Parts: sequence; structure tokens; C-alpha cells
Amino acid sequence: MHQQLAAIRRDHPDADVQLWAMDEHRLGLHPIRRRRWVNKWHESPKAQVRIRYEWFWLYGFVHPHSGETYWWLLPRVNIELFNRALADFAQHFDIGPERQVVLVLDQAGWHVSKEVVLPEGLHLAFLPSYSPEMQPAERLWPIVNEAVANRVFETLEDLLDQVERRCVQLLNQRDFISGLTQFHWWEAYQC
Repeated sequence: MHQQLAAIRRDHPDADVQLWAMDEHRLGLHPIRRRRWVNKWHESPKAQVRIRYEWFWLYGFVHPHSGETYWWLLPRVNIELFNRALADFAQHFDIGPERQVVLVLDQAGWHVSKEVVLPEGLHLAFLPSYSPEMQPAERLWPIVNEAVANRVFETLEDLLDQVERRCVQLLNQRDFISGLTQFHWWEAYQC
């Protein structure tokens, strides 16, 4: 990753070069259960469970240095939707000759496919296989899940609405997000 950043800086000396991370997270009507505190003398811990197998995917982009996030809610993961998410991300953040972005990803099949279409100014950097602990975007999922844990949703749309509200809240919590995702070694790569 360091060599890739150095090459981009060399090839685009006047551009703003940024390092972002991205990952996908599956959410659905299969409940997310978490422990909770109760007064053991007066209350029994209870959580409703109604298991159903309907899902959607949350695509999360994060700039660990600033804590800025960008979200997409999609019905599945595949190359076509990944390409659309990349194109929208590049357009939203005006990525191009003046702003170069290195996007750190895992090696999921739709990330490494030869069918991936990269917008101008967007470069992909892949983490080693089976290393989710190195992915800053992985740290987003517990705080997204917090809003839906130990709850039962009647429909996928109800769950989607709650997750969307949570993502909007997180847009304004940049210091918190940066504190979770700005790993000590990430600073060495920061532009």
C-alpha cells in the first residue's frame, strides 16, 4: 500500500491524495442479539427472537483520518452493484485528476474481478486474505448494529429504515468514527 501511495503521489504531484477504506455488511430479519445489563434481582433478561431469512447489504466507505463516512444500502453484493457504488462514491467526492483516492478493501470476489470498472482517480489496495482486523471499515458494523440489536422487525423495510436513520446519525459523528477507525499504523499512510 505504501508503494502504491508513493507512486500515485509521484504521478499526481498536485493532486489531493486520500486513503479510504470500504467494506460490506449483511443485515436482515435474522435478529442481532447482544448482552444487556439488568438488575438480576428484579428482572430477567429477555430478547424477542423471530428468525427469518431476508437480507440486504450495507456498503460502508470511511475516511479514517477525518471520520467521514459514505453509505449505500443495496439488496445484494455483486460486481454490477459494486461498480455502481464505486462510480457514485467517485462522483460524490469529486474524485479525478485533482483528487486521487486509494480505497482499501478485502479480497472479496467482486472486489478483485477483472470486471470492476474504476472511475478515474480511484485506486484499489487489497488487504491480505483473512485479515478483517486490519480493515478500518469493519469497525463500523458494531455501531450500526447497535441501533437494531435485540429488536424484532416485521418487515425488511422497517429494518432498512432503522439502519438508514443510524447511518445518517453516524454521518455527523466524525470524531467518534475516526477514533474507531484510525488505527495507529494507518497514520503512517495518511496523506
